[in-house]
Amino acid sequence: MRLGLYIFAAVTLIAMVGAFAYTMNPNNYMVELMGINFNFPVAVWIVLPMVALLVFTVIHMIFYGLKSYFKLKKWHRDAATLEDALYWSMVNEPKEQKYATDEISTAATLLSKANVHVLDSVEGMSPRLTKTFNIISKIKNGEYVDLKENKMSKVFSEGNPLLIQNRLNRLATDSKYVEEVMKSYSSFSDPVRKKALELFAAQESFFKARKYAKVFDVENFFVMLNRVDNKEGVELSTEILDDFVAALKLTCNDFTKIAYITKKQFSPDENLALFKKYQNEYPRAQHAYLYLLFEYELMDEVASYLDEHDEREFTKGRALFDLKKSHKNYKIEDLIVIGDICL
Repeated sequence: MRLGLYIFAAVTLIAMVGAFAYTMNPNNYMVELMGINFNFPVAVWIVLPMVALLVFTVIHMIFYGLKSYFKLKKWHRDAATLEDALYWSMVNEPKEQKYATDEISTAATLLSKANVHVLDSVEGMSPRLTKTFNIISKIKNGEYVDLKENKMSKVFSEGNPLLIQNRLNRLATDSKYVEEVMKSYSSFSDPVRKKALELFAAQESFFKARKYAKVFDVENFFVMLNRVDNKEGVELSTEILDDFVAALKLTCNDFTKIAYITKKQFSPDENLALFKKYQNEYPRAQHAYLYLLFEYELMDEVASYLDEHDEREFTKGRALFDLKKSHKNYKIEDLIVIGDICL
């Protein structure tokens, strides 16, 4: 019963009892208490206990009503906090939350260390959680979601799997974003950098890639170089190649592979001058330079180069040189697999 209705009903009852008692006995009745005389009608003495009961009952109801009200407020605050905890766990960013009631706190604290993966749509979720679920579902299904437009740009930390997946989704559909990642390479996580570099190496020219030489790895450098071999016209020049060679940690086999491809791209004089420079600057390029001397049939230069080095070096090259002195038709590929020259 509502407090106002209860007071109205109680007061009405007291008035009815008082009125009835007064009609039965309108006389006064005096009581002496601690030397003080209290002289009231009999009807007043009859309803006085009822009034006292009403007062104490109202005080009791107000006290426990307020107690229930504040407890309910705690539950409402905890419900909002629980929704917030579910939100952060859904986006893989669990956070510590404070709960006012032990009943919720003992179980809900688990959310501060957990990620929630919703497998299917759920009816009855709050608008905030429903919107979050729909965004996450789109990202997982390969769609790119503009987080700034959805006011979630500051929600995800850099290593968040959902943020990474969303960026990978964008890379797959937005060619301009590939170069955007290349320009701010250090600002992105490893999976995004790796994918952007793969796409860039598979699509762009060496002329455009030159300014990003320092972020290239050997694998993707050769992806671009193989496109030169396939005559895709990726604008490779000796100056650009110099930048990549200086930036990458190339092995002996890497230099040999480069020489195998550039012999089709550059003129013999240009290629020899390039690798003569490399073999002076990078000892690992010596086999590649010797390979080109054989390839261009410069046997006098081969003999001179071998004489400049210890007899224990370039054993395969020396064997080939001995054969070619007697059988000029031998080619280096007839005896040695290009990838094994350095072994």
